[in-house]
Amino acid sequence: MKKLILTLLIFVPVFAQDNASLLFSGNCETCHRVGKSISAPSINLIKKRYKEAFLNKKEFIKYMSEWVYKPNIEGSIMLEQVKKYELMPHLHYDKKTLEDIASYIYDTEF
Repeated sequence: MKKLILTLLIFVPVFAQDNASLLFSGNCETCHRVGKSISAPSINLIKKRYKEAFLNKKEFIKYMSEWVYKPNIEGSIMLEQVKKYELMPHLHYDKKTLEDIASYIYDTEF
């Protein structure tokens, strides 16, 4: 039983990170390309702006996941990008999934 619990403690965080990576690559990166702003701001630009606005990971994740959960112009910290590319559509993801993706973005060097 101890081995099972230990195994779960090791692999659950790894699985969550892999899942967030897959979700980002399969969904977010469609519009938010690495290094390229084509139909939406690049993920590099977004990450840079959010890290400037939110000095710790917890605040970064909270704000990004809440904004993506319910995109609105009033709460945008990237108003110039919203004007250029328009408001992001509502994606119908649950908050936990968005938090996992935001955490992945914060931790990943693109």
